[in-house]
Amino acid sequence: MKETINQAVQRAKTIDVHAHVVLAESMHSAGAYGPEIGCSSDGTPWFRIGDYYLHGVKYQQSAFMDLDLRLAAMDKASIDFQILSPNPLTYFHFIEAREAINFCRQHNDALFHCVARAPLRVAGVAALPMQDIDAACEELERAVLQLGLLGAYIGTDIGRHLDSPELDPFYEKLVALNVPLFIHPAPSGIDGPSGDANLNQYELDILAGFAAQETLAVATLIFGGVLERHPQLDVCFSHAGGAIPMLIGRLNEACRRRSWVSEALQKDGAFESYLAKLWFDIHVHDQRVVDFVTGILNPQRLVMGTNFAGWDQHGANGEELWLQQLANNARHLLRFD
Repeated sequence: MKETINQAVQRAKTIDVHAHVVLAESMHSAGAYGPEIGCSSDGTPWFRIGDYYLHGVKYQQSAFMDLDLRLAAMDKASIDFQILSPNPLTYFHFIEAREAINFCRQHNDALFHCVARAPLRVAGVAALPMQDIDAACEELERAVLQLGLLGAYIGTDIGRHLDSPELDPFYEKLVALNVPLFIHPAPSGIDGPSGDANLNQYELDILAGFAAQETLAVATLIFGGVLERHPQLDVCFSHAGGAIPMLIGRLNEACRRRSWVSEALQKDGAFESYLAKLWFDIHVHDQRVVDFVTGILNPQRLVMGTNFAGWDQHGANGEELWLQQLANNARHLLRFD
């Protein structure tokens, strides 16, 4: 008898939920924005999104695009099962809706065919055109019900605040489909507005900017009442939520002292009770940070993330019981329990 996907996930000792993929079939599907891959005359690879070029990162003939290379690298890194998600450079949340819709459909179709080649090792989550909420809801439903993708993956900055009432139908759709939402930043200025000019040096847009975006996104969901309006909504943030654990005392104090805080959050411990409902991957690179965040965040809502094949990938680090807990948490998040 052939092993089922559910059986494979149940036996997995390590489940990685932070693994981006680049799909050849989605190239040139966003009009003038690409995406497009090429090489300079000296052989240096580049990846183009609109007017933005990423130089020196090899996507072709790497684990990003070659599934066989990915599976071999997963074996080497002791990763049993992996969730494939869109490359943050290709969120396309700020381009024309028509182009974004076309890209997301082609990307999700290609992702379906990719995971179908190794369904016992990989699964996928959908790219969505968040500039058009109706279209995003339609694509989410198609991706889940027709393609078998396990949820949605969006950026921290989608052109509207994450607590906007305009997003309530989207959150309702996630709950109705019983799938999680993954939120991960993108470098500022790719297809949307530029960030602080200081981020344009030393790669601070990635090193510090991502953490700032994650912090703002988590705080917005809680202060904005999203979890109060949608108590069954499951949202997973990358990199342990940025600076949220470090700022917990300050955020708690705001609930006690600031007049704009909702009545629901003014009760002692209210902010942390909502924080405990959110999910976080622990792609943080340092055991000291892991030890710290597990004292602030809900240990039952932490999952393993590696930024697989990225410049800062790490493997399945930790003791066996810890990895088992992370895998059990991931099974619950992904609806495999």
